[in-house]
Amino acid sequence: MDSENDTVVVDDEQVATMVAPKPTAEKKKREVPKYNVLLWDSNDHTYDYVERMLREIFGHTQEQCHLMAETVDTQGKVIVFTTTQELAELKRDQIIAYGKDENIKACKGSMHSTIEAVE
Repeated sequence: MDSENDTVVVDDEQVATMVAPKPTAEKKKREVPKYNVLLWDSNDHTYDYVERMLREIFGHTQEQCHLMAETVDTQGKVIVFTTTQELAELKRDQIIAYGKDENIKACKGSMHSTIEAVE
């Protein structure tokens, strides 16, 4: 094979060969986009409800759940998980479908959750 032309000589005839392009550094570094799952504040849910929901859906520790419950209460929202878009959508839907807080009679349903792309 002639390394300059990427050809093979067969019986005095040159035959071109195909060479696969080498992956560029840009392609190697391409990552799957990440998404944050946000939990929004609600006055119709107790800390116990929020902490239990986060443990059951995400498997967070009790300490992490309590900190997230305090954050959503004081700041209005909290990032509870960062993952791929498909899994973020699933986790958001699980929060929305979790159900009402039985400890608050006026509670009408689950907490609100959205996802956002990580920049």
